[in-house]
Amino acid sequence: MKHISILVTKGATALGCIEGPHKLFTTVNSFLIDMGRKPMFDVQLVGMTDKAEKYDGVFGVTPDVTFDEVEKTDLIIIPAVNDEWDIAIENNKAFYPWIVQQYKKGAEVASLCVGAFILAGTGLLKDKECTTHWRSENDFKKMFPDAILVTDKILTDEHGIYTSGGANSLWNLLLHILEKYVDREMAVIFSKYFAIEIDRESQSPFSMFKGQKAHEDEPIKKAQEFIEQNYHDRIMVEQLASLVCVGRRNLERRFKKATSNTVVEYIQKVKIEVAKKSLEASRENVNEVMYKVGYTDSKAFRTTFKKITGLSPIQYRNKYNREIAVQ
Repeated sequence: MKHISILVTKGATALGCIEGPHKLFTTVNSFLIDMGRKPMFDVQLVGMTDKAEKYDGVFGVTPDVTFDEVEKTDLIIIPAVNDEWDIAIENNKAFYPWIVQQYKKGAEVASLCVGAFILAGTGLLKDKECTTHWRSENDFKKMFPDAILVTDKILTDEHGIYTSGGANSLWNLLLHILEKYVDREMAVIFSKYFAIEIDRESQSPFSMFKGQKAHEDEPIKKAQEFIEQNYHDRIMVEQLASLVCVGRRNLERRFKKATSNTVVEYIQKVKIEVAKKSLEASRENVNEVMYKVGYTDSKAFRTTFKKITGLSPIQYRNKYNREIAVQ
C-alpha cells in the first residue's frame, strides 16, 4: 500500500488542491474494492501542527497527523499557496527539511499549480524541468533561475519530482500519477467518472500574455510600450535600440533581464496576443488577423502562433469563438 501525504499548508491555500487529491486516491480505493481488488492508498492530511488551518475565512482543514509523526511516505503533495511568494515560502519552510529527507528516503514529491514555489524553495527543483501557472512565469524565473521552467507543459515528471500547470491542470497530473501507481485502466475509469479530459499535454492555449513591467529599467519599459502600441508594424531590434538610445547588445541583455523574454520573443508574444483576441471576438479570417498584427508571411504567422499557443489559428478560433464554432 502506498502512503500519500497531502500537505495542509499555511496561508492562502487553494482548497481544491487539498480536496482534489484526497478525493482521487480515496475514490480509487473504493473503485478497487468494487472490482474485487485490495485498496492501494493510505491517504493522510499532514500539517505542521494538529490544529485546523482555515482557508478563505470559511473552510477549515484539520490535519490527520503532523509531519514529524510521518516516518516514511511514498508521495508528498504540495497544494497551491497564493500568498505573496516570499511570504508563502516563509510560512511553510518548516516543512522543507522533512520534504527533502523523505525524498532522499525514496518518496516522490508533487506540486500543484503555484505550489511549485513551495517545492522550489526546498531546492529539489534545481536543474529539473518544472511547470506552474502560466501567470506566475516571470516571478518564478526571477526567484528560481536554477530551475528549468517549461510553462507550456501541463505537467512534468523528472526523477520522482512532479509539477502541474495552472489551476485544473492538477487533475492531469493526478491522473498521470494514478496511471503510474495503478494502471492505465484505472486512470481512464477515473477520468470518465469525473469527466476529466485525459492526456492533455499543453496549457499554452489558456495563457494570456501580460508584459512584465515590474522592474525599474525605464528605457526597457519605453521599448515595451512602443512594441505594444505598434504591434501592427514590423519592429526591428535596431529600431528599438535607437528609440531608447541604448546599444543593441546592451538593449537585448537588459530586456531579457527585465522581462524574462528576448526582444524578438516579446514582439512575437504581443502580436500573437492581439491575434488571439481578434480570433476570439471577431469574424475576421486568419489572413485578415495576420495582416492586422503586422505579419505578411502566412507560414511564419502560423508557425509562431502554434509555437506560442499550441494550436493553429483556425483551431484556436474554433475553440474560443462561439459565434464561429456554432456555424
